[in-house]
Order: sequence, then structure tokens, then C-alpha cells
Amino acid sequence: MNLPDDNLATAMARYQIELPAGQVALLTQYCELLWDWNTKLNLTRHTDYEKFVARDLVDSLAFAQFLAPNEKVLDVGSGGGVPGVVLAIVRRDLQISLSESVGKKARVLADIVARLGLSTPVLHSRAEAILPQQHFDTLVIRAVARLKKLLEWFKPHWKSFDRLLVLKGPSWVEERGEARHYGLMHELTLRKLVSYPLPGTDSESVLLQICPKT
Repeated sequence: MNLPDDNLATAMARYQIELPAGQVALLTQYCELLWDWNTKLNLTRHTDYEKFVARDLVDSLAFAQFLAPNEKVLDVGSGGGVPGVVLAIVRRDLQISLSESVGKKARVLADIVARLGLSTPVLHSRAEAILPQQHFDTLVIRAVARLKKLLEWFKPHWKSFDRLLVLKGPSWVEERGEARHYGLMHELTLRKLVSYPLPGTDSESVLLQICPKT
């Protein structure tokens, strides 16, 4: 739980993360809204500033590092809004949409986005149903499914987006092997963009980029 004298800024300082004051204020408001909704609907296990910064903010900033200015981005299975809502706060240049197939979660996301004053569409739908109607530069994916499943879902839709940015844990090598075994990597190239330790564990997070070989 949060310490009485703790706040988002102090938690960020422990991880040497600096952001403009306006963004810190919006992120603080986002945490408060998310944690309030979390008492009614299970959206996140990261219910204090330390966990939010160490897991959610660090992961979102990893995505942000590899998104070009003004990209059109779809957050697949946004859940509680990570990384999509966080990206919308720290990268106002991006055109971000949130996809969430669970109706209750989509309604919570819409409420949070509205209260934060963000112009971020919340689409109550699976990403695969959105892609035939819209084109995106990048799909961002965190804690949704194994690589095999993701590549099966999106195999018919590569004309609707340019690349996947997928955050994985240390099992990504095993998942890549599984995807190759099922022939899902033949026309794709996978690149490890960055890896960093997962605080409090011996594991690491890995950000992968997947795109067509052509």
C-alpha cells in the first residue's frame, strides 16, 4: 500500500523517471480513478504508486521509446488502460485508440478517459474486428496472449497495420519457438528492441517488434 507521505513523484524518483509536472498530475489522477474502479471491478493488481511505476509506467515508457511522432496506435486488450492511457498522457502527439472486448472494462475505460480529458477513442470490440475498418501504424500488446495466439489472430489483417510491439517476459524465446513450429513466422521478422529487469524478481521484460519481412 502507499505510504502516508508517498506520492507518484517520489515513487518515480526512486526509478530515476522524470516527466513534466502536468503529466505527473494526470498520471496521479489516472491512478486514483483506476484504483477507485478497481474496488468494483478487477482491473489491476498494481494498486500502489510503487507497483504502478515499477510495472505499468516503466512498461509504458518502453513502448513510448519506440513509437515515432504522430503514429496511429491501437492498444490491444487495453484492460485497465496500460499501456494505452499512459501513452496518451505522456505522448500527446500519438493518435491512440483503446480496444477492449469486455463491456464492463470498456465502459470504465471510457469513463476514465473522459475524466482525464483525453481525446482517446475507446472501442468496445476485439482488435481483429476493428482492423478491417481502420489502418494503424502499430498495435501495442501487453499481457494479452502467447505469441502463437496473437499471430493467429492477426495473420489475416497485416494489410491493416504495419507492426506489432509486444511486451513479454523471459518465456518469449519459448513462445517464439512455438510460433515458428506452427509456421507463423515464415513471412515475419522478429526483433528484440529492449530488455530490462522486472523489479523484485530475477526475471526481465522484453519488448519485441514483429513485422512482415517485406
